[in-house]
Amino acid sequence: CSRDWSSDVCSSDLDLNVQGEYAAEVRARIESRLSFRVGGKILVRQAEAGQRVQAGQVLAEVDVQDYALAAQAAQAQVIGARSQRDLAAADFKRYEALLAQNFISAAELERRSATLKAAQATLDQALAQAQSQSNQAGYAKLMATSSGVITGVEAEPGQVVSAGQPVVRFAQDGPRDAVFAVPEHVVGRLKLGQKMTATVGNGNQTVQGHVREIGASADPATRTFTVKLGLEKAEALP
Repeated sequence: CSRDWSSDVCSSDLDLNVQGEYAAEVRARIESRLSFRVGGKILVRQAEAGQRVQAGQVLAEVDVQDYALAAQAAQAQVIGARSQRDLAAADFKRYEALLAQNFISAAELERRSATLKAAQATLDQALAQAQSQSNQAGYAKLMATSSGVITGVEAEPGQVVSAGQPVVRFAQDGPRDAVFAVPEHVVGRLKLGQKMTATVGNGNQTVQGHVREIGASADPATRTFTVKLGLEKAEALP
């Protein structure tokens, strides 16, 4: 079994019914394609392939100007709605005092109460809209959700991207898998949880693992099935 770099692994099944070695690759258990939650033009991209990043680190930014203006407009609506609510509340208190002196009818006070409730609802709506617009402005920065390594870049500064369009590929720190492919006559003999041994690099290090995932369908080009071997105590592997 040939190995071209240190992250290659040969996985050898311990089950006597399935003998053989397979060229594998160490991968993070969780690999994600990170994207912006809003669309826009990428101004800067701090992340590069192979770079190690920490949780909360900014990876890229899109133009925030339009979102900032929308947030300002939403705040202005909040100020207007709060003024209308305060005015309605003051009117209600005055009419409440007038009713106590029998100067107005109860129906008139009920109308003022309805006006106050409507003004409060309008204020609540404006506050929610302002919070939403503020969140949109915050989404203009793409940040790492946890510590890990950037494994690929899919967008460049100056490019206009839509919400959800992948910008970087990210491998999270944590558990590792050995990923390899097996032919059709072998995949049927593998079982989830089955123990295997992975030999890393030049053969000086072995890691125990168990079959965590077996591909449900064959690769259309190679007609092989992907198998993921969950490695034990392998967080230090590249």
